Amino acid sequence: MVQANGVRIAYRTYGPDGPDGGVPLVLLHGLGGGMAGWADVAPVLAAHRHVYALDLRGHGASDRPGDYGLELMRDDVLAFLDALSLGTVDVIGHSMGGIVAYLLAAERPDRVRTLILEDVPLPVPRVPPPLVRPEEPLTFDWAMVEAVRPEIDRPGPAWLGRLGQITARTLVIGGGPDSHIPQDRVAEMARRVPGATLVTIPAGHLVHENAPGAFVREVLAFLG
Repeated sequence: MVQANGVRIAYRTYGPDGPDGGVPLVLLHGLGGGMAGWADVAPVLAAHRHVYALDLRGHGASDRPGDYGLELMRDDVLAFLDALSLGTVDVIGHSMGGIVAYLLAAERPDRVRTLILEDVPLPVPRVPPPLVRPEEPLTFDWAMVEAVRPEIDRPGPAWLGRLGQITARTLVIGGGPDSHIPQDRVAEMARRVPGATLVTIPAGHLVHENAPGAFVREVLAFLG
């Protein structure tokens, strides 16, 4: 647990410490997810890297302050990097975590060397799917969902243009036809980020969970 931007952020680390760990790799989960969702891929990614998997605010073991927003989460991640004295990092973001990741890469290009966006929605307005609270016990704050979902449905008007400000080497991974994210918009994301590479792994929205082997192969090949 680390104090960052006024909240406690829970995280788990994998891989070697010190200079043998290379550039740190930060994993950011999707809406309602958590660091546990990376359990199948993080140990493999950490074979030669130091990996940090976070619970974003309102999720998992991190604080639930009642104050939520995607730019707040971006600032939390930046404060997390500062708190652990992490300079330049590589970042993988899934879905909502990918939004946080590209907002970070656009805001602080000096801190993000490589950006990997896994089935991330393009920041354009969309017809929102129904918002229904699950009946089972939640591992996240429902108030967070109610605050963040409108930002995903109607993104900040500047966010689309900010994709063009990203300088990190960028890989965009689409989940294919079984994903609920329109894949033409995933492709548009790749076109708008300068020099981005687009790869499709037809495993649905949860690529890293449904096809961990293929996901890790593409990620490690891109990270080099």
